[in-house]
Amino acid sequence: MKPPSRNEEILDEDRILEVLRQVKGPQKTGNIVDLGLVKDLSVSGGRVVFSIEVPEDLAPKLEGMRAGAEKIVSVLPGADKVLVALTAQRVAGAKPAAPTAMPSPTGATPAKRLQSAKPAGQDIAGVRHIVAVASGKGGVGKSTTTVNLALALASNGLKVGVLDADIYGPSIPTLLGESGKPEATANKQMRPKTAHGIKFISMGLMVDADAALIWRGPMVASALNQMLRDVQWGELDVLILDLPPGTGDVQLTLAQKVPLSGAIVVSTPQDLALIDARRAISMFDKTGIPMLGLIENMSHFVCNTCGERHEIFGNGGTRSEADKLAVPFLGEVPLSLALRQASDAGTPQVISEPDSAPAKAYRSIAEQLLPSLKLSRAQLARPAPRIIIES
Repeated sequence: MKPPSRNEEILDEDRILEVLRQVKGPQKTGNIVDLGLVKDLSVSGGRVVFSIEVPEDLAPKLEGMRAGAEKIVSVLPGADKVLVALTAQRVAGAKPAAPTAMPSPTGATPAKRLQSAKPAGQDIAGVRHIVAVASGKGGVGKSTTTVNLALALASNGLKVGVLDADIYGPSIPTLLGESGKPEATANKQMRPKTAHGIKFISMGLMVDADAALIWRGPMVASALNQMLRDVQWGELDVLILDLPPGTGDVQLTLAQKVPLSGAIVVSTPQDLALIDARRAISMFDKTGIPMLGLIENMSHFVCNTCGERHEIFGNGGTRSEADKLAVPFLGEVPLSLALRQASDAGTPQVISEPDSAPAKAYRSIAEQLLPSLKLSRAQLARPAPRIIIES
C-alpha cells in the first residue's frame, strides 16, 4: 500500500505532537512536548483542543508561546478549529496523578467516593441535549437564569436536569431550596436531587456551606467529568450546565469531553459586561459549539411606587451585540427585588410568581429555545401511547 503523502496525511495526535516539538519551552530550552507540558490533547474531526501546563509565575509571560502553538497546529491540513489554553501549576513540571475517584477539596469531604468516570467523548445515557449557560464575568445573574430557565423548559412538559458546574461557587442548591448529600446507588453512582420537578447535582450538596473549595485545574476537570457521567440522570430531554464565569479549565474540559448541543451567554447591558461576553462567545465559536443565543439580564427596573421604568445599567446593549455577532437574541429579564427574594428563599419566580415579568421573560426564552433543540411540548415530542383493545 502506498503511504500517504504529506498533503494526504491524517490529522491525529501523533502528527500534532510532531509539529508541537517545534515550539520551545518556557525557558527557551527543549520543546513543550518533550518537557511534558502538552496536556489533554483531543482530536475530533477537524477540531483540536489541548492545554499547555506552565509554572504559575511564568504564565502571564507565555501568551506568545500559546499563540505560537495554536498557529502551528492551525496550518495542518484538516485542522479547522484549534483551541489552546495555558494552565498554571504552582510546582513546575509537576505531573498530577489521574484520580480514580472524586477528589476532595481542602477542608471538604464528598458524601461518597465514586469509581472512575466513563471514557471521555461518550454521550450521557438517556440525555437528549446538553446546554451550557455561561457568562464572561461573574455577578450577571447566570445561575438565577439557569434555574428559572430550567423550570420554564420543564413547564413545557420536558424532563430537565441541572448540573452546577460552577465548582468554586456552587449556588444551585440555594436557588432550588435543597440541601443534604446525594445518595449513592447500588452501582456506585450518585442519585441526583429533585426540586420543583427538575433533577440537579452540585458540589454544594457535598461540602459544608462554609468550606473553601481549593482545587487546581486537573482536580476540577475530574470532578466535573464525574458529576456528568457518574450520576444516575435517567431520561432527560435537556441537561443544563451552569458554568463558572470566564473561559477557564471547566469550559475547556466541556469543549473536549461533552457533546454540547449549544451554549447560552448571559450578560447585563453595560459595555463592561459585554466585553467579557464577547470573549465567552469567541471561546464557544473556536471550540465548534453552537451559540443558541444571548440573554440580557437586569435589563431595566420598574419602580414599585411610581411605576416608571429605569434603565440602571443602560438598555439594549446585549441585543445590539447579538446583532453584530449574528447570534440569536433570546430576550430581556428585568431587575426585580421579588426575583432576588425568591432566589434567596429557594422558590424560583417561574413557579412562585408565574405571572411576574421575570417569569414571563424566562418562559418566552424557553419557548424560543425549543426549535433550536428540535424539541416541542412533551405531547408532540414523544409518541402517543398505544391503545390496546382486548377481545
